[in-house]
Amino acid sequence: MFSNWFLKSFRILLLPFAFLYGGIVIFRNWLYKKNVLKSTSFGLPLIGVGNLSVGGTGKSPMVEYLVAHLKQKYKVATLSRGYKRKTKGYALANERTTALEIGDEPMQFHRKFPDIPVAVGEERIVAIPQLLHDRPETDIVILDDVFQHRAIKPGFNILLTDCNNLFTRDFFLPTGDLRDQRSSYKRADVIIVTKCRTDLSITERDKLIKEINPLSNQQVFFTTISYGTPYHITNYTSFDLNQQTEVLLVTGIANPRPLKEYLESLIHTYTMMNYGDHHIFSIDDWRDIKKRFEGIDAEHKVILTTEKDAMRLMKFDSELQSLPFYVIPIEHKFLFEQGTMFDDIVIKFIENFKQSV
Repeated sequence: MFSNWFLKSFRILLLPFAFLYGGIVIFRNWLYKKNVLKSTSFGLPLIGVGNLSVGGTGKSPMVEYLVAHLKQKYKVATLSRGYKRKTKGYALANERTTALEIGDEPMQFHRKFPDIPVAVGEERIVAIPQLLHDRPETDIVILDDVFQHRAIKPGFNILLTDCNNLFTRDFFLPTGDLRDQRSSYKRADVIIVTKCRTDLSITERDKLIKEINPLSNQQVFFTTISYGTPYHITNYTSFDLNQQTEVLLVTGIANPRPLKEYLESLIHTYTMMNYGDHHIFSIDDWRDIKKRFEGIDAEHKVILTTEKDAMRLMKFDSELQSLPFYVIPIEHKFLFEQGTMFDDIVIKFIENFKQSV
């Protein structure tokens, strides 16, 4: 409680920097609007997934949702920046690729969907032609975290915003979490309010839609986080959490709060080791994790982590095999039975695009 109050107070003191940052963002967007800076389009469907803020809004699970729902009908590829990887430039994942080479999120895509091309590249205007050269059969490219990177113009933009930190109530970094101006939501084709309560009422939904104030051509959807059955990090055997389980939760994600709340609904107590977003786990971190786990005095105990974090922990593979180290998967679940409507909108975009070229 005190730490949250201190953090908020400290961020208010940074208000002058927020105005400076906001001014730069607004000026940059104005340059794009006036075509001083130009966006490039490509002759195939590009679907962008992004947000207006820093922190977790569920971009990776949305990319996975799109891949899972489209790959049976189309040749799908993903392209990400490869945030916090140790390499530079364009790279296409293969059977020897690690998270250090392409980043944790692309590595997660590659492990879940080994049959689709997963590429990374900071300059996507360069990476897309390279990807199409390597995989000329590609029908669709899903661009992860693309909303502010305007050198590329996706044909279809999906904007995500956290229900508990809606962009309409936020402010520029570093006082708030916005990395783009609020009015940029108008560039989206679809807006998805993520991490909603499962019992969100129609009245609450309508209030949120009114607050967002979508354009006439925009559709607003609502999703909640759905957690799957934990599986072992190396051998993929499943494990059911229950009240008798003592959990050591290891996370290095932007917003672990929903996962904490989920655990609290299932088990009596848990211990947490929280690292920074996209934290690269060192050998010292690994020793600390093992020491903390060994210190838990319980008959039934496990280590639990997220799928993103698992990608950065796989380098300790030989030791992971002997530990009850489990990964908990997540996915978007559309509320108000609107998943099919969302799917149809995406497919309609793809089909219309293909007919127009």
